[in-house]
Amino acid sequence: MSDFPNYKDRIKEDLEKLKEQELEKQSKRQQEMERDRRLVRQEEEYQLLQKKQRELEREKAKLRAEIRRRQELKAEQERIQQEILNREERRKQQIQWDREKLRQQESQNKTSSPSYSPRYSPPSTATVEGKLKELDKLIGLNHLKDEVRQYINFLKVQKLREKQGLQPVPITLHSVFCGSPGTGKTTVARLMGQIYQQLGILKKGHLIETDRSGMVAGYVGQTAQRVDELVHSALDGVLFIDEAYTLKPVDPGNDFGQEAIDMLLKRMEDYRDRLVVIVAGYGDEMTRFVNSNPGLKSRFSRYFYFEDYTPQELLAIFEIFCDQHRYSLTEAAKEVLLTRFKELYDHRDKSFGNGRLVRNMFEKTIEKQANRLVTIANVTPYTMQQILPEDIALLVNS
Repeated sequence: MSDFPNYKDRIKEDLEKLKEQELEKQSKRQQEMERDRRLVRQEEEYQLLQKKQRELEREKAKLRAEIRRRQELKAEQERIQQEILNREERRKQQIQWDREKLRQQESQNKTSSPSYSPRYSPPSTATVEGKLKELDKLIGLNHLKDEVRQYINFLKVQKLREKQGLQPVPITLHSVFCGSPGTGKTTVARLMGQIYQQLGILKKGHLIETDRSGMVAGYVGQTAQRVDELVHSALDGVLFIDEAYTLKPVDPGNDFGQEAIDMLLKRMEDYRDRLVVIVAGYGDEMTRFVNSNPGLKSRFSRYFYFEDYTPQELLAIFEIFCDQHRYSLTEAAKEVLLTRFKELYDHRDKSFGNGRLVRNMFEKTIEKQANRLVTIANVTPYTMQQILPEDIALLVNS
């Protein structure tokens, strides 16, 4: 019995130790749990920080993109404004040049030694078939194309007969081009000169383009000198005289046009193997002009007729201008434009401009489009290329 108290004490000590051990374990568990919670909070804070950093980067990227967009928009608006200013400046320069040209012409009529610089088109190295393909690519003029091809085939056979030692049929190469302005008369004359050169009919085949102002002077003797200079510049090529009927007015009076005609006929005879003359103008006026002089009538027996372009052909020409300058018509704009061309075609007179009319309408249309674009905040390259119905409608209303 003497050992029993010691046994109790040991039990008590053991219980105390167990309690201490349990407390230590609980403390460790709490420390571990606290550490885990701390790690979880740190991980959450890290993830939140990463998320905020990514959002900040996205905001920075959006801000940089917006800055670039505004810079591009500003640059585009400045470019459009500069184009408008440049176009206006060119228009003013053109007006000044026209006025200066008019003053020079008036001065030439008063001076004793007038001078004139005709428009020169150089010859080409393409083949006959290549030139005929160029002719076929022209809009419309189907009947004319058939006539020209038939005429060229006839010339080919004559050259072939000559090579085979057969007598060729005497032909005159001088021609009359009848049609309204803007129907491609100058373009076809240029192609024919190049074809003549390829066939060996002309050595150069270049085109010299002139009109009454380049042939008729204000004093006796000067007109003959002008015509002589023009003919010499056109030797071995084609002399193209636009609106040739103005050389023979209905009421000539003291006009020097007859002097120009007389000298032209003389030089055509002097250089009948080295010169081709093409006269052009309205059909009725050209018939009157050729019939007014036996010399003209005997030399100009071949007529080519250039018909006015139909509304659909005018639209096709407009689309060519668009392609050349990187514009595009919407389907609605095409309908509005075709309606406008039909109205103009139905009410046309002999001054109907054809291709020139289309060019003028195209230039006015893109001016209207530019005025619309400068009011838009966000102008893209696609927007700048598109022509909308309102661009045409504004033109129609004007």
